[in-house]
Amino acid sequence: MKNIVVFASGGGSNAEKIMEHFSQNSTANIVAVFCNNSKAGVIEKAADFGVPVVVFNREQLDNGFVLRHLVAFNPYLIVLAGFLLKFPSDIITAYPHKVINIHPALLPKYGGKGMYGLHVHRAVLENKEQESGITIHYVDENYDEGNIIFQKGIAIEECLNPEEVAAKVLTLEHEHYPKVIEELLNN
Repeated sequence: MKNIVVFASGGGSNAEKIMEHFSQNSTANIVAVFCNNSKAGVIEKAADFGVPVVVFNREQLDNGFVLRHLVAFNPYLIVLAGFLLKFPSDIITAYPHKVINIHPALLPKYGGKGMYGLHVHRAVLENKEQESGITIHYVDENYDEGNIIFQKGIAIEECLNPEEVAAKVLTLEHEHYPKVIEELLNN
């Protein structure tokens, strides 16, 4: 059984789908959720699945505190699920090709610093794109520039606002992220 650690910052709907998927699957265990927001909804969702949570602040992310705690969980894979801070290079170096993220657009378009949540979907609409989607990628030292693992598009020409785009893209995230994680674990 392989260990997965999930990093999240907010409500944690993707984290919840991942915990749900692997609670019914013998491929891996979600052994911890790391969260930089002590009021995040993901903390309660992790408790519902019996998954321990490590809460930290930005300074602890950068000063080695998070890496020291992460090592104790012996992760095979680190999954970012709505984690909004830049991931530190010490963790990326310690776990090469073992840190993945999901982005709510078809990279390389609409990626980079500040491109998250409704900011992404607003930019997609303002540029009159006919399609958006998800990109699952490895994490490197730059925002949204790691090698792409998986992409899936969805038509958005009928969407009238960023919230409608977000809803369509979230459906793809929930459907595909747990499955792609499982494929990575099995390869």
